[in-house]
Amino acid sequence: MTIFRSMISIYSLLLLLLTACAENVSDTNPTDPPVEEVNLSEQNLLRAMELTDKAVSAHFTGAGMAMARYYNPYTDVRSDEIGSVWMYSAAIEAVNAVLHGLHAQKENGNAAIHDEHFDRYSELLGKLYDNADYYLGTFELVSYTQTKEWSVYGVNRGNAKGTAKVEGIENVYDDQMWLIRELLESYKVTGNSVYLQKAEYLTEYVLDGWDSTRNPDGTERGGIPWGPGYVSKHACSNGPMVSPLVWLHELYKDKNDEIAYRYIDGEDKESRKAIEVKKSDYYADFAKKVYDWQKSQLLRADGVYDDMRGGCSPGSPQTETIDGIVYRRGITCQDRVGPAISYNSGTMLSGAADLYRITGDNKFLEDAKKLSDASFQYFAKLGQTTPGYYTYDISGFRNWFNGVLMRGYVDVHPSYGNVADYIDSFQKNLDYGYDNFLYEGFLPTNLLVGWSLDNNNNRTEGMFNFTFAAEYAVLSRYEQEK
Repeated sequence: MTIFRSMISIYSLLLLLLTACAENVSDTNPTDPPVEEVNLSEQNLLRAMELTDKAVSAHFTGAGMAMARYYNPYTDVRSDEIGSVWMYSAAIEAVNAVLHGLHAQKENGNAAIHDEHFDRYSELLGKLYDNADYYLGTFELVSYTQTKEWSVYGVNRGNAKGTAKVEGIENVYDDQMWLIRELLESYKVTGNSVYLQKAEYLTEYVLDGWDSTRNPDGTERGGIPWGPGYVSKHACSNGPMVSPLVWLHELYKDKNDEIAYRYIDGEDKESRKAIEVKKSDYYADFAKKVYDWQKSQLLRADGVYDDMRGGCSPGSPQTETIDGIVYRRGITCQDRVGPAISYNSGTMLSGAADLYRITGDNKFLEDAKKLSDASFQYFAKLGQTTPGYYTYDISGFRNWFNGVLMRGYVDVHPSYGNVADYIDSFQKNLDYGYDNFLYEGFLPTNLLVGWSLDNNNNRTEGMFNFTFAAEYAVLSRYEQEK
C-alpha cells in the first residue's frame, strides 16, 4: 500500500508540472516578435566587439591612453606596468579586425550592425594612433647604404609624444612591421590617406634595414636584422613584411609613382647606388626577396620555420668606411637558432597566399599548402587538454603568436580549402572558452582550462584580450567570405 501511495504522489507531481508547462505555453502572446537568431558570422562579430570594448575600458587610462599590460577581472586590479608598442598594436589590430568585420556584414546585407558601430570604432582607431605617438622618437641611423634621421616607434612608451627612446636596441624592425600592417589595414577599411603615408614611411625605414651588402660571389646577403642595434636576423623581422609589401604593390600597380631604390653594386661589391623605380615593382620585388630569404634560411626539414640566424660574434653592429663614408658592415653570421614558433609560420602562410594572388606562380601555392599541413601537425595537439579540442602551446606570448597562425590559415583558405578544419579548431576553442569561462567580458589565458581558483592569479595580458577579440572578428569575416 505504501508503494502504491508513493506512485500516486509521483504521478500527481508530474501532472502538476505538465499543467504548469501547459499554462506557461498558453500565456505566450502570439503577437510577440519572434526571438531573432544570429548566424555564426554575426555572433563572432558581436563577441569580438564585446571583448574589445571590455579590454579597452580595462587596459587604457587617461586622455593619453596609457596601456596597462595586465588586468585582473576578478579583483579589478590594473597593473602599473605599461605595455610595449607591440602590445599596444594588438589593440589596433582588434579594432581593425572589427571594422573589417562590420564592413563585411554591410556588404552581405546586414547594414544595421555596420551603421550602428562603424563610426565609433573608426573614432577609437584614430585615438589609438594619435596616442601611439607616445612611443615615437627620432634618431640618426647609419645603415648599409646611407645615414639618415628617422622618426620611428620605440619599444617603450615615452613621457610625452615624440620623446620615446629609439636609438640602438630601443627600437626593433618587427614592431614597425606590425604597425605597417595595421596602418595598411586601417587605410583599406577607412580610406584615410594619413594611414597610407605613415605605412609607406615606416616601410622605407624597414627596407633601409635590408642587408644589401654583397657576398664574395656578388649576391646580396639579404635579410633584415631584428633591429638596427642587433646582428641577428629573425623570422619575426622578415616574414611579417611580405604581405604589407604585396598590399602596397596592389595599391600602386596601376600608377606610375616612383621611389628611390638604394642598393650596392654587385660587380665591385662596394659602390652605393640609387635609382628611381616604379613603386609597384619595388614593393613586389622586395616582397619576393624577403620571402625567398626567409624560406632559404629558416625553413626546417619538418616544414615549419626556425626563429632566427644569429647570436654569434660580433654581437653588435659594425661599420666600415667606403670612399670616406661610413656604412653599416654586412652580417656574415650564419648559425641557426630555434625553436619553431607559430607566428613565424603564420606570416609566411599569409605571405605565400598574397604572393600567389599577385603572381599566379604555383610555387607559392604549393608552399602555402605544405606549410599549412606541416604547421597544423606541428602546433596543434588533439585532445591534449580537452577531448575533441586541439591544444596550442600558450606559454610566453604564444596566445598572440597563435592568432597570427590562424590568420595565415584564413588567408590561405581561398586557394586551399583543407585549412577549413584548421581554422575551425580556433573557432571551437574560442567558443569553448566563451561558453564556459567568460567572466565580466574577459576570457582566461587558457581557453580550454579556465580561471584559477585563486582570484589573485587571474590577471590577463592586454594583448591576449585583444587577440581573442581580433580572432573572433577575423572569423566573422571569414564566415562571410568563405
